[in-house]
Amino acid sequence: MKKMILSLMACSTLAACSNMGIQPWERQTLAKPEMALDASPLRAALDDHIYFSKEASSGGRGFGGGGCGCN
Repeated sequence: MKKMILSLMACSTLAACSNMGIQPWERQTLAKPEMALDASPLRAALDDHIYFSKEASSGGRGFGGGGCGCN
């Protein structure tokens, strides 16, 4: 009995974790410009340039550290 309950719980756990992917009618919502990480690519490029100029580092704007500290 205990073995059957454990196997039933394992099967239900595996079934709950499945993902069949995105359906075609859901893709139009995810493809909107508002859903992009950077809504304005030009502004993001300018922000990257300013950050690089101030901090003397390229990429990785998500965390601080490095640079000369002369802000």
